[in-house]
Amino acid sequence: MSMTPRSVSSPKKFLIGAGLFDQVGDYLAEHGDHVFIIGDRFFLPRITERTVPQLQAQGLRAHVETFAGECTTDEIERLTAALQTAGCNVILAVGGGKALDVAKTVSHHCKLPQVLVPTIASTDAPCTALAVIYKPNGEFDHYLFMPHNPDTVLADTAIIAQAPARFFAAGVGDALATYFEARATWRCNGTNLILKRPSRTGLGLGEMCYQILRRNIDAAMDAVRNHAVTPALEETIEATIYLSGVGAEAAGVAAAHAVNNGMAVVPALHGAQHGEKVAFGLLTQLVLENAPLDEVEEVIRIIKAAGLPLSLRDFGLTEWVEAEWRQVAKLACDKNDTMGNMGRPISEQEVYDAMRAANSLAERYHD
Repeated sequence: MSMTPRSVSSPKKFLIGAGLFDQVGDYLAEHGDHVFIIGDRFFLPRITERTVPQLQAQGLRAHVETFAGECTTDEIERLTAALQTAGCNVILAVGGGKALDVAKTVSHHCKLPQVLVPTIASTDAPCTALAVIYKPNGEFDHYLFMPHNPDTVLADTAIIAQAPARFFAAGVGDALATYFEARATWRCNGTNLILKRPSRTGLGLGEMCYQILRRNIDAAMDAVRNHAVTPALEETIEATIYLSGVGAEAAGVAAAHAVNNGMAVVPALHGAQHGEKVAFGLLTQLVLENAPLDEVEEVIRIIKAAGLPLSLRDFGLTEWVEAEWRQVAKLACDKNDTMGNMGRPISEQEVYDAMRAANSLAERYHD
């Protein structure tokens, strides 16, 4: 019997609703009075014209820095130095996953509280105690594990509904794998994202995430394509940000994310979103598991409803280069990746064959 405990970890507060960003001062004031704001350049006008005056009206001072666009060690050091010079005592981050990961890391280094406002629902970044650090050229460098999850996450549905549908769909792709990876990890008593054992709660959150996507995907896509806030959109955002993030952290990830990590080496896929690649990784995992047909068909229905790439030609891949995909399989089977949560030894050849079969499977269901 392993002595490693099972775990559940999450942000201290997660709030979801339209207009939350205009109330951000209330949540910052719980932690400090001098705010260090890290903002995506797209959101800078909104921050300088609306947010800073709102904070000042509440007696909070603010120092604004523009996120440079990549979560690198250099960018983390630059922002850490700027924060220390400014003398701020609470961090506010507004942006996509990489901006939030930078803020979480700066918060960790400076031991300061943080309030995160995701502007897109494309990754689990807002809720996890994990940051993905990249090299300056955009290649994956390493994971940084932190002792604490973010203090407060404000998911403003009015902001997220304005984002391009492709980003929203990528979040669906990432969230869609949560239950299947949690189930695989649970079955073999594997390792979750904070290197503990998977918890029954994590598996339950993953299952709820999947059921919400099944029920709401068509209506949620109607909403996001029209930049409208509806109950279906709100439920789906809760699934793609909170249930997916907290569920994966508590339950673990498996083949779908391992294949996604390997796909980084295919040059034709460099423009692909994380969640788009995870969805293809999930099809590969279902082939490896020889999952029941009704389960495979339901996953494909959700992928198509979200407008995610289904087969590799949807990613713009015009030819299958064997050497590249052998390298994908090799990386996916790296001992430091998460293929070990599949419950049995899986060879590079098996992964290579499963990816080929998954692509053919996707082509069969193509319109």
